[in-house]
Amino acid sequence: MRDPYDVLGVAKSASAKEIKTAFRKLAKQHHPDQNPNDPKAKEKFAAANQAYEILGDEKVRGAYDRGEIDGDGKPRFQGFEGSGFGQQAGDPFAAFRRAQGGQGPGDGQFEFRNSGGNPLGGDDDIFSQLFGGATRQRGRPSKGADINVDLAVSVEEMAAAEKVNALFPDGRRVAVKLPAYVENGQTIRLKGQGEQGPAGAGDALVTVKLRKHPRYRVEGRDLHVDLPVPLREAVLGAKVPVETPTGKIAVTVSPWSNSDKVLRLKGKGLPAKTGGHADLYVHIRVMLPEQPDPSLEAFFTAKAR
Repeated sequence: MRDPYDVLGVAKSASAKEIKTAFRKLAKQHHPDQNPNDPKAKEKFAAANQAYEILGDEKVRGAYDRGEIDGDGKPRFQGFEGSGFGQQAGDPFAAFRRAQGGQGPGDGQFEFRNSGGNPLGGDDDIFSQLFGGATRQRGRPSKGADINVDLAVSVEEMAAAEKVNALFPDGRRVAVKLPAYVENGQTIRLKGQGEQGPAGAGDALVTVKLRKHPRYRVEGRDLHVDLPVPLREAVLGAKVPVETPTGKIAVTVSPWSNSDKVLRLKGKGLPAKTGGHADLYVHIRVMLPEQPDPSLEAFFTAKAR
């Protein structure tokens, strides 16, 4: 049994943030998957987990600092060992387990509760008092903590429901398959991708963040895009290429099209909740030539006479 502060390499005055940071560093360093050729990695990883179970919970840490539990999370009772309180020496919890329907010594299932009365028949729950009101269950390993991850996605990735790599706090890159319909701010739960624990890993809660796009404006599930059209093509009409989230297509610009004329491309927007896709609205922007055009100047000069 080691001091959990020594295991994590932190001082007893360490803050909760410092403790969590130290644990994450050790978990990453000694994770068995990262050290397949190191037979001691699993032992070190388990020790770090055990230490964080003690120090990562404010109430349990307080109980340890007061000497009420040891480095394994087991209670320390003075004067009970061999007293006959339990069915065998050193087991003061046998009667408590039986009162809760337990199987007696060695079953490993007992709880400390501060509600619902004392199963031994008293008005006060001595175990709650000893542990400062903390509720703990020993012998049943728990999963690791869930983690929160932000996932920035583009309009194109959301439209095509692509796989997008998410960067996790421990440095992992995990490919996340976007649902056919996903909204900005929606959270996707990835089972078993959280922090490691004695009973396995917790989950990762991935929040989708739609990046601002240099071309598209998003309104609900519809998209809007500006289409620069040269003056000549706006006057005479033409087929003009336009970018959509799923590729480039040609649209017909009718003769004498003015700026702000809107073309609707059905099914080229973001996925709709009811199935299919919303629409893409193309806003025509008539553009003068980038370089002076003498013939165009002559035409308007002649018209002005």
